[in-house]
Amino acid sequence: MAELIAAMYPDAWSRIVGILIRLTGGNWDLAEESAQDAFAQALQKWPETGVPRQPLAWLTTAARNRAIDRIRRASKASAKLQEVGATDLEPSTYTTDSDIPDERLELMFTCCHPSLSLEAQVALTLRCLAGMSTGEIARAFLVSERTMGQRLFRAKQKVAHARIPFRVPPMHLLPERLPAVLNVLYLVFNDGYGDPGKTRLCQEALRLARSLTELMPDEPEAQGMLALMLLHDARRHSRFDPSADLVTLEDQDRSVWDTTEIEEGTRILDRVLRQRRAGPFQIQAAIAACHATAASTAETDWAEIVGLYTQLARVAPSPVVDLNRAVAIAMVDGPEAALPLLDEIAETRQLDDYYLLHATRADLLRRAGRISAARESYQKALALAPGNAERRFIESRLRALR
Repeated sequence: MAELIAAMYPDAWSRIVGILIRLTGGNWDLAEESAQDAFAQALQKWPETGVPRQPLAWLTTAARNRAIDRIRRASKASAKLQEVGATDLEPSTYTTDSDIPDERLELMFTCCHPSLSLEAQVALTLRCLAGMSTGEIARAFLVSERTMGQRLFRAKQKVAHARIPFRVPPMHLLPERLPAVLNVLYLVFNDGYGDPGKTRLCQEALRLARSLTELMPDEPEAQGMLALMLLHDARRHSRFDPSADLVTLEDQDRSVWDTTEIEEGTRILDRVLRQRRAGPFQIQAAIAACHATAASTAETDWAEIVGLYTQLARVAPSPVVDLNRAVAIAMVDGPEAALPLLDEIAETRQLDDYYLLHATRADLLRRAGRISAARESYQKALALAPGNAERRFIESRLRALR
């Protein structure tokens, strides 16, 4: 029974929390706590009573009732207003006049409210609708878990104090919320892409990306993001070996890459780039296309990739973009040409806790023959590696140096 409920959790969580956020007027904490209580009730009651005929409706009703109980115990007048909203509608009859055809997208556009900063929109939506933990979101933003926890707390406080309304936006307001929705979808995709046990997240992100491009066919960045996902997803099955160990791009078996996804991704990208409105997702998709269409690492057009990263750094500057550009420069001009660029990135200390900075530096030092320095950087990367696969990969590099 516990396994069944755990399997339901990712999908049911986002639906329940999204509905409660709207019904309680944007009370994120209450929505999350009530949803958690509903799952706890299911773990306690379903083994005795059996699985309900409509388990999602059961969970939603339980969460809603729990929210009402909590509201009734509160003494503030504002809580009474929330109670009206929560009791007015039964979950089974909750409907909107939304033009958004997919419920998940509807919830994302609802929660990505422009009164919040872009980062806050993305972080809150990942937490409440994607079900990602604070630690997972922190890693996605390259900050500490404590820092992300504080940011989420401040964002929720702003929602509560400013009484930001959470309603499904009309079509003409969707473009202003689109950047946050795109970032949410791509971070969900990345969360699945980096873990062979989370394939479902990649599939769901791709499904939603397709729905989004149908909803907003004239938005080139939505098309660019879909192309980027497809080009990455085409290589997903070659990124880990049967033991779940990481396989570098250079060593991946390109014969197992999904040519159908590569062809679809490049076709979408070619079409959207003709609009000459290139944004970050389109540029990243162009970089992914360089990798996906090359016969080998040696035959990849690294000079083109350097140019694309230079363009990306202009429209969406970040130390991670600079890091990736340095890797491409090393492929063109050798590791010694790229190491000073990594030194510049390190001086800013923005990526001190990012294991890939130290792993990349170690790899370039190894290729340059500076073994002692490479070993030191690999040790730093090992201490920061986020998962077992990453740790095993770095350990294998260290063993090779010995």
